Amino acid sequence: MNFNIVLQTSSSLTLELENQSCFKSSQPYTLKLNDEIIDEHLVQNVYSIYRLQPSTAYMVTIINEETGESLSKEVYTKKESICLNVKHFNAKGDGITDDTLAIQAAIMSCPDDGRVFIPKGTYATKTIFLKSNLTLELEKGATLLYSASFESGAILPGYTKNSNHEEYYLGSWEGNPLDTFTALIQGVNVSNVNLIGEGVLDGNGSIGWWDFPKVRNVAWRPRLFQIIHSHHVNVQGITLQNSPSWTVHPLFSDDLKFIDLKIINPKDSPNTDGLDPESCHRVLILGVHFSVGDDCIAIKSGKIYLGSRLKRASEYITIRNCSMNFGHGAVVIGSEMAGGVKHILVEQCLFNETDRGLRIKTRRGRGEVAIVEDVTFRHIEMEKVLTPLVVNCFYFCDPDGHSEYVKTKETLPVDYRTPDIRDFCFEDIKCRHSEIAAAYFYGLPEKPIERLSLKDCVFHFTTEAEPGVPAMMDDIPNYCQNGMVLNNIIEVNLENVTFENVIGDPMQIQNVKKVVVDGVIKENYC
Repeated sequence: MNFNIVLQTSSSLTLELENQSCFKSSQPYTLKLNDEIIDEHLVQNVYSIYRLQPSTAYMVTIINEETGESLSKEVYTKKESICLNVKHFNAKGDGITDDTLAIQAAIMSCPDDGRVFIPKGTYATKTIFLKSNLTLELEKGATLLYSASFESGAILPGYTKNSNHEEYYLGSWEGNPLDTFTALIQGVNVSNVNLIGEGVLDGNGSIGWWDFPKVRNVAWRPRLFQIIHSHHVNVQGITLQNSPSWTVHPLFSDDLKFIDLKIINPKDSPNTDGLDPESCHRVLILGVHFSVGDDCIAIKSGKIYLGSRLKRASEYITIRNCSMNFGHGAVVIGSEMAGGVKHILVEQCLFNETDRGLRIKTRRGRGEVAIVEDVTFRHIEMEKVLTPLVVNCFYFCDPDGHSEYVKTKETLPVDYRTPDIRDFCFEDIKCRHSEIAAAYFYGLPEKPIERLSLKDCVFHFTTEAEPGVPAMMDDIPNYCQNGMVLNNIIEVNLENVTFENVIGDPMQIQNVKKVVVDGVIKENYC
């Protein structure tokens, strides 16, 4: 039983077991710190330790409770210039007093490489702005409760122009530069920031933010945690709940880690995506538990206005040892992906009772820069996922979503509005108790999906399945216990792919140039 230290700050660290299991280890373990047992009978692959001292060496030991084998590693915490307690800045933590200014005063007073500590209590706050070279820590039992409203919240303008008439983008709503309220925790142009601890960020979404989700009221709804134009940001251990809209939203940012979080929103809360990196590079999402009202993770890069100007893809994103529950999609790409999405790895994850597992949603109008390529899913377990794999190039979003241009299945000319889907690999995918279809891949006739590869995949259906639509597109019939639906694809490679309790032909193929099943080239389906 090996492990690695994946993050350390001045007062915390996170370890990750090195194995092939999904989210949880098959063998329980005991964790010791400097020969003192701090927890037993652990099974999670990712575990964080808090209340450590800065600039201190610690011996971390894990003991396999079945075999008795142990492994130890020495870890050094980061240095720290000072720790400031928000109570010393007159924060009350009584859930009634507005503590925004007290917490902000502590943050702005903290020197580089310092830590601002929020002890137990409920702190009613409006937006808290981060600054560079800072650690913000919430103690177990500490809650930041978002108290801003449509009347009192600050606003990020969608964009402004400098003296050279260059556009500077800030506010963002569903891929467009639009005015939005600032988040509970907001970072703009910050670097080297840690948000850590065992405390809670509560977005208080039920106080009006969820009532009219598609109506702009002064500005669009806020996020719970948002960083923009930022670098080297780590979020560790925090519970984020009741978000007014998307929960965690990094935008135009690089070198980010989201580790050992709990992201929890009611099932019926509107557009409460879990974690949506948008036009971001080098992102690690590790050991996060999701239970949300929309997509768990949605990787985005804006609509065509921003995509055509910035041409900034989301790329080099790793999602590992996460648990996704009850959302519309577990891992989603789009639909706002006009800047492209590239080099995505999802592995060792559990998907439970989501509508879809992998969900790619795009449409005509996203643009020629909207290239999705090099996406790999491996070592994934799905339970009660209605349709495990979906690539939908006819997603009916936006005011023109039901227009003839978007929905027609006829071949249209390829132009500057046409997106492109390439290179998907699925390996060691185990799906149980699905209902609608194993996979639904439907490309554009004028721009087919280029390559799909599935290896060592099992699709099992419950015999109590109910019919439904596998994808949000017009003119699609209901399916029930169907196998793979493949349409408008250049090449499909299948190796050791099995189906259980499928009704009818497990392969429904149209307009596919090349299908290879266990090394045998099948007929041309065009």
